[in-house]
Amino acid sequence: MLAKVRTAATVGLEGLLVDVEVDIASGLPAFNIVGLPDAAVQESRERVRSAIRNSGFSFPMKRIVVNLAPADLKKAGPAYDLPIAVGILISSEQLSADLADTILLGELSLDGNLRHTRGMLPMVAVARNAGVKTVVVPETDAREASLVPGIQVVPVASLAQLAGYLRGEIEIPAGEFEANAEDVPPPGPGSIDMRFIKGQEHVKRALEVAAAGGHNVIMVGPPGSGKTLLARSLPSILPPMTGEESLEVTKIYSVSGLLPSDTPLIRQRPFRAPHYTISNAGLVGGGQFPRPGEVSLSHRGVLFLDELPEFGHSVLEVLRQPLEDKTVTISRAQGSLSFPASFMLVGAMNPCPCGYNGDPFRQCSCSASTVARYQQRISGPFLDRVDIFVEVPHIDYEKLTDDRAGEPSEKIRERVSAARTRQIARFSGDGIACNAEITAAQVRDFCRMEDSAQGLLKAATKQLYLSARAFHRILKLARTIADLENAEVIKAPHLAEAIQYRPRRNVI
Repeated sequence: MLAKVRTAATVGLEGLLVDVEVDIASGLPAFNIVGLPDAAVQESRERVRSAIRNSGFSFPMKRIVVNLAPADLKKAGPAYDLPIAVGILISSEQLSADLADTILLGELSLDGNLRHTRGMLPMVAVARNAGVKTVVVPETDAREASLVPGIQVVPVASLAQLAGYLRGEIEIPAGEFEANAEDVPPPGPGSIDMRFIKGQEHVKRALEVAAAGGHNVIMVGPPGSGKTLLARSLPSILPPMTGEESLEVTKIYSVSGLLPSDTPLIRQRPFRAPHYTISNAGLVGGGQFPRPGEVSLSHRGVLFLDELPEFGHSVLEVLRQPLEDKTVTISRAQGSLSFPASFMLVGAMNPCPCGYNGDPFRQCSCSASTVARYQQRISGPFLDRVDIFVEVPHIDYEKLTDDRAGEPSEKIRERVSAARTRQIARFSGDGIACNAEITAAQVRDFCRMEDSAQGLLKAATKQLYLSARAFHRILKLARTIADLENAEVIKAPHLAEAIQYRPRRNVI
């Protein structure tokens, strides 16, 4: 008897419906899976066999052929266990059910229980878009699946429970598991509050401007000056994510298998801090079946690169395209996949290998050629994509022992959120979330200046030999500074502050 069950697969960050066809015929006992299955799908034969037996059913000792269609799509992961098991039960006439408007998702354990399966959100979304009315998912993934409106989610704990549900012997309430993007409260500020950071007021101001417009930052200073602490305090002043942004980030983490089972929706902006030994594929994504890298995992959040010159030259250079295009394209022989990568880059570095070049309190032990080689590890084109460059000096004893607390992150966050709200209203309908995402063609429309500001920009362009990219980035940064002051037109003070944040080739 031939049985057909529907399931879904993930290709990049998108879902794709898959038909599971099961045919049981007489002959020598065999269990074959065709349709380009990977090793995890091939191993499902043993999981399905044990799960069926341990759930109170008998495994048919006949010739079983399972076809996963479309056959030209590589099938990966254990999410096909449940549909294969149900297809075998229907084909062997141990179970009768109409599953024409239902898809089945889930990994089986040997005792028949269902386990957490990654990629649930995009797979349920593609089912809803295809007109599927019901989706059966593991109980642990019910809240994540319920983020997709317009489809009934049936959470099951085991194969035996699903069989009882399909027979009409038990009922599984779906309403208790419903979740909505707007029902999950946003998190509070991060644990590191800026009011506990002593001194460095100009660096805090630079981070505020960066957070308001989504701009890239590089901090340079001696060891122990607070660069890492300042970077880790940045999430505490970032504005809360919108519902659409939360769904984007949740989808990435779901496909990557990094979404905790008790967290249906990510509302905290990501903060990723990879070690400098990371590979190119680890940073931008890749693999035989391409998966998102750190730049995509930090989408709508912060990518913090500590000890920036220690990263490999090729690793930093592969960041140039995502910094410019806000997306990553990974090409393989089978095709190309694109992952979103709209993140804030925050880098921290020492001015030289010993870290004390230009420090007024400690003498640098590096030669001039050593300092030059160290700084040249970061290329000019890479620096040209950085909006804000700020030096973090040594902290004086008086500031360290001052008992007065600085401005709390909550107040800074209010100003940043107000500036972001103005930007969202300005770019309504253009798909732009912040000033850093403005294209060169849109700068003329959104970055209008007063006459004095135009004269200042003209002088700076000639004296600093600014490239066209640097010219536009200064205007975007000035637009953000004007938004923080609720100014409609960019004024000379706004432009002057933006110019002083320009990255310089010599950081000493």
